Order: sequence, then structure tokens, then C-alpha cells
Amino acid sequence: MDHSAHHTGTAHDHAEHQAHSGHGLGGASWGTAAKATLHCLTGCAIGEILGMAIGTALMWGNIQTMILAIALAFIFGYSFTLFAVRRAGLDWKSAVKVALAADTVSIAVMELVDNGIIALTPGAMDAQLSDALFWTALLGGFAVAFVITMPVNKWMIGRGKGHAVVHAYH
Repeated sequence: MDHSAHHTGTAHDHAEHQAHSGHGLGGASWGTAAKATLHCLTGCAIGEILGMAIGTALMWGNIQTMILAIALAFIFGYSFTLFAVRRAGLDWKSAVKVALAADTVSIAVMELVDNGIIALTPGAMDAQLSDALFWTALLGGFAVAFVITMPVNKWMIGRGKGHAVVHAYH
């Protein structure tokens, strides 16, 4: 009996989509890597700015403020992916696994670079919310973190890891 007429096209469509989007194992496009990095940066930036603003406004010490900012960056970074895959129909346990697999390395690299720049910028850790130095160091750190994290994401996506894990649920 010939079952070829019953082919759903899932494997074919997925392979075709991988080749089109740069998510295949042959490598990822720079555009795909930039989109994944921007997605990560958006969540990280929201958490980081919120954490820095809260810690600074409450006059916390540098270490407490940075810990809060990093924790919120991870929470917001993961939440962007978590809610996207939940909307796609994944249960909470599976969604959490996908978010952790997709974003951990990207967020960690971004946070390491961004916070390193803030920590190494003279006076940035002592700047107040009203100081231009506070915002310049923070936003400059994001820009450098984006540039450094994008090749990491490109490499991971090209190997079916990182944001490529989320792609199956788009």
C-alpha cells in the first residue's frame, strides 16, 4: 500500500524552513544571529535597567545592585522565551527547559560583558540615575555586549543550539 499521499509534510517543511532561516546545522546567517541577540538583549536590558535603577534609587551598595540587576536580566531574558513557547502550546515544564537551553549562554555572555564594562568604567558604579555617566556606561555596555554576543549566538544556532531550540516553536 502506498502511503506517500498521506505525507503531512512536517519533516519536509521543517527542513525547508531550516535552510531558509539559517537555523540548519550548516551555519546560521548573521541576520538570524542578530535577531536572536536582539531578542536576548531586550530581555536583559529591561531587567538590567530595572535592577540598576532600583538598587541605585534605594542607595544599595554596588554588589547588591549588580546582583539584583543580573538576576532581573536573567528573569526577563528567560521570560521572553518562556512566554513565547507557552503561547506555542508547550506545558510549563517543557517551556522552562526550552528557555534555559535557548538563552542561558547568550544571557550569561551578555551579562558578563555588560557588567564588566560598567564595573571597569571609572565612576559608573557610583553614578546616580540622574548622571549621564550612569546611562552612558549602561547603554555602552549593552552595545558592546551585543557585538560580542552575536557571534556566540551565530555559532550556537548554526549547531542547533541556543535560539535554534526555540525556533521549532515559532
